[in-house]
Amino acid sequence: MDVTRIRRILLQQAEGWQASGVQYVPKQAAFSLPQVESPPPPTPPETTVSQGPSEMPKAKKEPVAKVSKPIELPQKPSSAKDPWPADLGKLSQEERQERLDQLREAVAGCTLCAELAKTRTQTVFGVGSPTARIAFFGEAPGADEDRQGEPFVGRAGKLLTQIIEACSFQRGDVYILNTLKCRPPGNRNPTTEENENCRPYFERQLEIVQPEYIVCLGRFAINNLLETVAPIGKLRGKFHPYRGSKVVVTYHPAYLLRNPSAKKDVWDDMKMMLSDMGIPIPQPKK
Repeated sequence: MDVTRIRRILLQQAEGWQASGVQYVPKQAAFSLPQVESPPPPTPPETTVSQGPSEMPKAKKEPVAKVSKPIELPQKPSSAKDPWPADLGKLSQEERQERLDQLREAVAGCTLCAELAKTRTQTVFGVGSPTARIAFFGEAPGADEDRQGEPFVGRAGKLLTQIIEACSFQRGDVYILNTLKCRPPGNRNPTTEENENCRPYFERQLEIVQPEYIVCLGRFAINNLLETVAPIGKLRGKFHPYRGSKVVVTYHPAYLLRNPSAKKDVWDDMKMMLSDMGIPIPQPKK
């Protein structure tokens, strides 16, 4: 084969690579050059790339999402009197926070409730100390929570913060979560299916934190945690067992905004809890 023909073949090969976006060809790619036994055809030969040990130019890749460790969600407890998992109780604060962060990622990608996944701005997980003695357990996120991604940040949330501070705590000292992690459209009541879909998430949150006390705020939170349809008035004034925690039943802050006279009842419930914790009852501010 004469030099002119070789040059023509190499030029055609190079033009084919350039047309396909190849900017660099390692030495091993020379093995992919076609073996020409007869005059070259009028059209450029098909571009081939050697599968040699060197890396060929790579196409631009899309960012790959970080893959977290598999999230182990709990099975529905056979009884509210079942103890907390002992292995989770031995975790440090940092380890518990890591578990909560992993669970948060799983919640953020949840699409079990098609309507909620489609209409939500974002999921609303939980905030506070992963080793809190008290967990405040609400119902479903509202519009403010949906926008900010944090439970109890609207008017009812401000009132809850005042209740927490009246007990001599800060929001960061307790753990705050909701039954549902997505806002139902129009703030409608959650369906039974939606409650059941979210149950493994809030149960896992509570298993990780393992609070001594859980304050149930409102009818839906009470129904889901204690699995009872009894009215709040009949459940107040005493502790209810749930796994390793004592549950306090009281009114939702949103209810207090509509019925300010019920604030006294909520404060009585908080005093019952504080007395059981061995914490002096703060004097009301004048």
